Amino acid sequence: MVRRINVTGAGGVRLAAWEFADPPKAGGARVSHGPGVLLLHGLMGRGAHWARTARWLATRHRAVALDQRGHGRSEKPADGPFDRGTYVADAAAAVEQLGLAPVTLIGHSMGALTAWQLAARRPDLVSALVICDMRASALGSASQAEWAQWFSSWPLPFATLADVRKWFGEDDPRLERPNPARGDFFAEIMAERSDGWRPVFSRRQMLKARATWVHDAHWEELALVQCPTLVVRGLDGELGRAEAQEMVRVLPRGEYAEVTDAGHLVHYDQPEGWRRAVEPFLASVLPA
Repeated sequence: MVRRINVTGAGGVRLAAWEFADPPKAGGARVSHGPGVLLLHGLMGRGAHWARTARWLATRHRAVALDQRGHGRSEKPADGPFDRGTYVADAAAAVEQLGLAPVTLIGHSMGALTAWQLAARRPDLVSALVICDMRASALGSASQAEWAQWFSSWPLPFATLADVRKWFGEDDPRLERPNPARGDFFAEIMAERSDGWRPVFSRRQMLKARATWVHDAHWEELALVQCPTLVVRGLDGELGRAEAQEMVRVLPRGEYAEVTDAGHLVHYDQPEGWRRAVEPFLASVLPA
């Protein structure tokens, strides 16, 4: 069972949060398990991408997934801002307004960066952290140019959702081999318009958000994270093993896990392998 909760982010931006919980007992009220877990998606993602993770978390914890600004059902302010400080402030607002503190943050890609920056800046709000396939090193201008070129290659609009799944799961030139899960991932971030299916976000805004972190390294803030932290990578993801293990070394209380047969979309590619990697860590840091 899922319900939407409205959150007010930095600058009054409206954000959509999604709480996953067991349905209420007959004649009874809904029970939200604690402690709180906040799930933060990556660039282009949405809270719904965490549905499978949130459902198994919700059997023991209060699990909430946030649509970050510019994404999902949250507001997409034309002029932003989309800087790192604003994304971190939005996440802090969600933690405080939803009464989740001290929270466990689980973040994928850009959402993982937001999570560890919040943990570094507001340790009072965060009790534990899971970083999923996000690099601490700078990616550089070439990476940003590649993304701009990739966005331009999308054959929009798509006539059907089946076309969305086929292009992102089979035909996208960035793919090394077919990946049906990737096609499903992108199908979830499309909406039907008068001329066909288009992304629910602005590609211009995505590039603007990415530009605020892609040129910088984030090792210093990583070293400031004092809570227990698990770094998870997909074996075929974007975070290499050597860098992941260096991140664990830099973290004061870091641990490492990897998921085989998973690419960048670890929790979406291999949900069972992801659960096996993450659940023991959560059991060790979260009270029952």
